Amino acid sequence: CMVLTETGIPEKKARRETVAFAMGAHLRTGYSVLLLGLTVLSVLWAEHNLYGGRSPAHVWWYGWITALSTGLGALPFAFFKSTNQWWLGFANSVAGGMMTAASLALVQEGLELGVDERSPLTPLQCVGIGALSGVAFVYISQRVLEGYGDVRLDIMEGVDVRRALLIVVVMTVHSFSEGIGIGVSFGGKAATQLGMLVTTTLAVHNVPEGFAISMLLVSKGMSVWGAALWSITTSIPQPIMAIASYYFVDSFVLIQPAGLGFAAGAMLWVAWVELFVEATEACGVTSTLLVGLVSASLMHLCHAYVL
Repeated sequence: CMVLTETGIPEKKARRETVAFAMGAHLRTGYSVLLLGLTVLSVLWAEHNLYGGRSPAHVWWYGWITALSTGLGALPFAFFKSTNQWWLGFANSVAGGMMTAASLALVQEGLELGVDERSPLTPLQCVGIGALSGVAFVYISQRVLEGYGDVRLDIMEGVDVRRALLIVVVMTVHSFSEGIGIGVSFGGKAATQLGMLVTTTLAVHNVPEGFAISMLLVSKGMSVWGAALWSITTSIPQPIMAIASYYFVDSFVLIQPAGLGFAAGAMLWVAWVELFVEATEACGVTSTLLVGLVSASLMHLCHAYVL
């Protein structure tokens, strides 16, 4: 016969959930120690001179700082939490609005970058091809993840794997273009001031991105600590791509507009096909539109006048 706990949950299932929770806690602790260790090594590599340099060590450090800043977006949820359906819809609306504004900013930046004289394509064509590729990437990812809709991973703390992984993957892809931006701004004949401006801009810009990611994950049951770690994880490509593009600046300049378009297309698809649809089901069309419009407007103002 089936043995039940005091809460009515089957004993084996309760024991499994307890073990999964413990494993998740150990994984989060280990990952936190790893991030701390990498931070210390980055400081030592830069020889404690953490501002103003443009050596490979400094470029890595700047990219690493922008990645860590994403985790700050989870801090508000240490003081404010809610798990009802309306809150989940609100979270999706805010995140969708932010991602829409960020996508449009990426498209604009890609068009303004222009293309190298060696490229046979116009800036619009590069961005357009990148955007279509981004949409295709997310669509294929969705089809693949649909086969794992009922899966639970210890590192995901029991959160809906399909939706959580989709958001994490898309935001991680988005970080590749930001890392390229850091490396290119320090590489070649670019002035050091340009690189510092780009780094500072991205570090500040990553905080609301981390907020959007954390809002979705926390509203689905993840801890604030876990949401912060996953937010940082989505930005790990930034220091890696910063170093790569710093060394091969001429090559990366050619693909940066397409990379920006790719990230924009991927984020727009997730925002409009995933987040806003779910928000409408929870909050209604009017609330979703109003919240999404306000969050998109605030993100646009931050990008235009603050960042």
